[in-house]
Amino acid sequence: MTEPTTEPTTESATETLTGTGAAPTLRELNKRRTREAISHAATRLFIEQGFDRTTIAEVATAAGVAKMTVTNHFPRKEDLLLDLHEEIVGRLARAVAERAPGESALAALRRDCLAGLDRHDPRLGFSGPAFARTVADSPALVARIRELHEQSETALAEALAGATHPTTTGTPPGASPDTPGGTPAGPPVDFESRVAAGLLAAVDRTVFTEVFRRLLAGDEAAAITAAVHPSAVRAFDRLEGALGTFAVRPGS
Repeated sequence: MTEPTTEPTTESATETLTGTGAAPTLRELNKRRTREAISHAATRLFIEQGFDRTTIAEVATAAGVAKMTVTNHFPRKEDLLLDLHEEIVGRLARAVAERAPGESALAALRRDCLAGLDRHDPRLGFSGPAFARTVADSPALVARIRELHEQSETALAEALAGATHPTTTGTPPGASPDTPGGTPAGPPVDFESRVAAGLLAAVDRTVFTEVFRRLLAGDEAAAITAAVHPSAVRAFDRLEGALGTFAVRPGS
């Protein structure tokens, strides 16, 4: 979700690990490089021509691949530009899953959000100004970002339900019980977890919106962080009384 400034880089198999912790195979590396090349080519075209005026065929030509290769990597046109969509959807649930012993979900999400602001994380809306304008000018892209945040809230609710009502046959945080990533479905997400997810995700979503708004206004990333960081802290502080002891990981 950032405006490309260089050609895609070549990653060594010893530098990047797969989700299982093993070094990726040559096939996996080639697949990743192809995906990056397609996304970079698409982003350049979208910025130059506009998202709605650029076709998948033009992206394929610019990336030097077949049109089917583009759609195999990116079934949705919007995700050619929003290539971090999976990370956006899973980020909050992952922060809860990885919280430290004795740490609440609120504390983990606060820590993750504030750290993201400090490092200008694209998943919180940071990007180049031309990229931001391209998104803002396309109703389809704006709608897709809204959809990603809704999916993120749903994944967070599932993670909170799993943290507060663990079962032996549940669903991993962020995975739907009806998808291949899930195990046999446990109990439905409870009301309290859904309410908590709505409150916590609202802070994150508002941070994203404010970062994006300030980017469009021409603010530099450092100035955006300086302005938004205190507001985020206050927002999390206001939730402390209600959620400070919710979904605390056992241990100390």
